[in-house]
Amino acid sequence: MMSTKAFTLVPAVDRELLAGDRERVSIECVECCGRNLYVGTSDCAIHHFLLEEHTLPAGLATFTATRQRHRPLGFRKPVTELRAASALHRLLVLCDCSITLVNMLSLEPVPSGARIKGALALAVNENPVSADPFCVEVCIISVKRRTIQVFMVYEDRVQIIREVSTPEQPLAVAVDGHFLCLALTTQYIILNYSTGAAQDLFPYCSEEKRPIVKRIGRQEFLLAGPGGLGMFATVAGISQRAPVHWSENVIGAAVCFPYVLALDDEFITVHSMLDQQLKQTLPFKEGHVLQDFEGTSSHGNRRVIVATSKGVYILVPLPLEKQIQDLLASHRVEEALVLAKGARRNIPKEKFQVMYRRILQQAGFIHFAQLQFLEAKELFRSGQLDVRELISLYPFLLPTTSSFARSHPPLHEYADLNQLTQGDQEKVAKCKRFLMSYLNEVRSTEVANGYKEDIDTALLKLYAEADHDSLLDLLVTENACLLTDSAAWLEKHQKYFALGLLYHYNNQDAAAVQLWVNIVNGEIHDSTRADLYDYVVDFLTYSPDQELVWKYADWVLQKSEEVGVQVFTRRPLEEQQSSFNPDDVLTCLKKYPKALVRYLEHLVMDRKLQREEYHTHLAVLYLDQVLQQRPGASGPGADVTETQAKLRQLLQKSDMYRVHFLMERVQGAGLPMERAILHGKLEQHGQALRTLALELKDCRAAEDYCLWRSEGREPAYRQRLFHTLLALYLDAGAQAPELAVAAVDLLNRHAAEFDAAQVLPLLPGAWSVQLLCPFLAGAVRGSVHARRTAQVALGLAKSENFIYKCEKIKLKGSSVRLSDKQLCQMCHSPFCEPVFVRYPNGGLVHTHCAASRHTNPSSPSPGART
Repeated sequence: MMSTKAFTLVPAVDRELLAGDRERVSIECVECCGRNLYVGTSDCAIHHFLLEEHTLPAGLATFTATRQRHRPLGFRKPVTELRAASALHRLLVLCDCSITLVNMLSLEPVPSGARIKGALALAVNENPVSADPFCVEVCIISVKRRTIQVFMVYEDRVQIIREVSTPEQPLAVAVDGHFLCLALTTQYIILNYSTGAAQDLFPYCSEEKRPIVKRIGRQEFLLAGPGGLGMFATVAGISQRAPVHWSENVIGAAVCFPYVLALDDEFITVHSMLDQQLKQTLPFKEGHVLQDFEGTSSHGNRRVIVATSKGVYILVPLPLEKQIQDLLASHRVEEALVLAKGARRNIPKEKFQVMYRRILQQAGFIHFAQLQFLEAKELFRSGQLDVRELISLYPFLLPTTSSFARSHPPLHEYADLNQLTQGDQEKVAKCKRFLMSYLNEVRSTEVANGYKEDIDTALLKLYAEADHDSLLDLLVTENACLLTDSAAWLEKHQKYFALGLLYHYNNQDAAAVQLWVNIVNGEIHDSTRADLYDYVVDFLTYSPDQELVWKYADWVLQKSEEVGVQVFTRRPLEEQQSSFNPDDVLTCLKKYPKALVRYLEHLVMDRKLQREEYHTHLAVLYLDQVLQQRPGASGPGADVTETQAKLRQLLQKSDMYRVHFLMERVQGAGLPMERAILHGKLEQHGQALRTLALELKDCRAAEDYCLWRSEGREPAYRQRLFHTLLALYLDAGAQAPELAVAAVDLLNRHAAEFDAAQVLPLLPGAWSVQLLCPFLAGAVRGSVHARRTAQVALGLAKSENFIYKCEKIKLKGSSVRLSDKQLCQMCHSPFCEPVFVRYPNGGLVHTHCAASRHTNPSSPSPGART
């Protein structure tokens, strides 16, 4: 265990000052009260000294003792114990089994001669039971065998208040309130003299070692236990602290929080009450008195005095802050933190909080220098470290605008990271990874308040230097990166895409896009995104800056017409309607045919704009492409290109293009299907069907044409189309037998679309009933269904008429009573004349109301009129 300098041993009273040339005079006991030091000697005398404390330039304390009084007591035995009662201005002197009260200054006995006789040892109750401020409670070990006596000591008298018997002869006593801690012959016990309850603690052998019983705090005692242990015990008989390890021959003990001091033949040992570790060992021979005194030092702590038979010394504690700093300087972090926590009770709250935060920060930097990053992070957080203290260790990470200055005195001994790591690049990399992690965690917490620019700028620089994926995440989210520093750093590390994001975040979109364009053009190198061109297109697509979009429209279209046109087609609809006029876009796209077609498709099919020029323009562009890509065959088995399919769909679905203009372009172009669609748009169904059925010989297309042109029209229109197609098949059936087969298939598949009465006379007589069985069955079924439906409708109408007549007859056969209380159901006025109309539901209305209601088609017709 490394030593800690917690105390310095300073002489207070030497032999010459105490006894002069009297060799046989020795010190027996000491007492200290404020600046007053009392020494009891073997020649039954009391010496009074006044202590003056001085602080040397080096910070060390020295004492000067000035003799005040020397009082022989007149007994033959030495002074055994001295106890000061400052409230009474009295000194209690135990000599020859008698306690005498003397004046603290004159050392003269009190005039009343009050004393306590038959006392072997005494203890003053520092936690008195009595509330009387003008008395002191004293507990003595009586000369009576196995007896403890409790006295109230006043200024000039004493009064016994309790006598308590003990199981064995007591040898030492300490008192706290009603509780006595006793060292008996064979064991230690806690005794409540008010209730008589006793609690055994642990055994010891009084013949082998001297017992030690000392009150160290409220309801807690320190005892010399077996095996050289200093044991802590409460009045409940339990120990709340681990024992400290003393030597086997301890003579005395004292407490100066947070330390326990023990005296043996050769040393004074200092143990911590916080972690029970040995902190300091001071050589000291021939010592036989070790005592602490409450609140007598200049710093308000307990004063510890040690004495030999010839001299008195004071153990001066070093300030706790100095001890803690010494521990930190030795990198004994855990001990320093334990001591700092223990110092809480000795330091004012506000001062302690400031001191403790600083200690945590210092401990954090010690762990950081040892690359113990988890421990360092927790200490930085707990100590509320100004994160700039950590950033400042890394050269060039703080922004140039930062006004940060390191804490003074410094929290660590390192100028920068290079000194800390001694140039070890692996350690440097580890430290930078830690800082990245730590800054990323704290940037969204209260720790970052006021320092966001410093944190985010440092984080950006670390990410850029390490080529970290989080660089882009930082720049696309809310950040406070300083533009000038960050831009220079990103350019230095060739992070041009990230630099563009930085420009965009700072509302410099033109600079951002130009930078990305340069990357795509190969003028500068940055492989961050392989799809940077697509990213630029997306960026322009959603950019509200019209000027920027028009500036780079030609560039994106030159790179790829299909992708580049998306800056117009994928733009939000409300922005297309308000900002980008389609005519202006079309003018821009004239040089780019593929983009022009895609934009027109967007206008016609996506936005569904009903403008003739857009539809016609798109159809013409489709037609031009089809003519350029036209396959060699144009029959029903010929392959249809994607563009040709789009053209046919447009011609079928749209009603906005110029049909005659397209018909002129299609005529003679070898596009019979498209020509047939255009004939259909002109209601030239015969020509259209002739083209499909006879020219293309595509019977399925002809049937689909009939269905397409009759969609949404009345049944007669559809029937007329199918009759026209059937007539074509029958007229040409003699020369082309396959058309006769097509006619039969048409009748059998679409029997419901034909009027059987008109069709049957047209059919060749050679056709068998079996051939037309599906058609005939469908025709008969349809005829029967129509006749039965008509019969049902007629029956329903007759029933309704019958019900109406029945209600009318009932109205004629019943009387009607009128009164002023009855109201018209329409105008809610009372009947003032006998002219009214009665409805089948029994309701009555005025004649003029009935007339007005009768004109309303939705109103029921009147019943009987009276």
